[in-house]
Amino acid sequence: MTGKVEQPHELLMRRAMQLARLNPRHPFGSVIADSATGTIVAEGSNRSEQNPVLHGEIDAINHCADQKQHIDWSKLSLYTTAEPCPMCMAAILWCGIPSVVFGTSIPTLLELGWDQIDLRADVVVSRSHRPATQVTGGVLQHDCDELFRLAAAS
Repeated sequence: MTGKVEQPHELLMRRAMQLARLNPRHPFGSVIADSATGTIVAEGSNRSEQNPVLHGEIDAINHCADQKQHIDWSKLSLYTTAEPCPMCMAAILWCGIPSVVFGTSIPTLLELGWDQIDLRADVVVSRSHRPATQVTGGVLQHDCDELFRLAAAS
């Protein structure tokens, strides 16, 4: 019997989901990884109850900046359980991270009743100084959607 072999995007998204579960009320987890090797270089989870701008992506970026001061941001990818809000997407762009992978979309979050700015990550990218930044959505979408569905119901 052979099992399904998970792809690197799925493995890294599963780690982001583990981090998201650290804050079940706000299950936004993020992982920054080396794009070539998949090695995780930083992690973050939503800590907006402590500081309103500490979304999962910002937390991961702060950890990366603190722990890897001379890292080449252009060789990294960011994985996050939900599509980055405009603030987070702008921070990702300012860092120079060229690849973002997310699970749940902003439209799904809105549909589930989450407060969100209705501006998609790819629109922020298209109006930025880094229009070649790649945004990939829907990785383990069903699993990520369930995290947010459960949190919205509680």
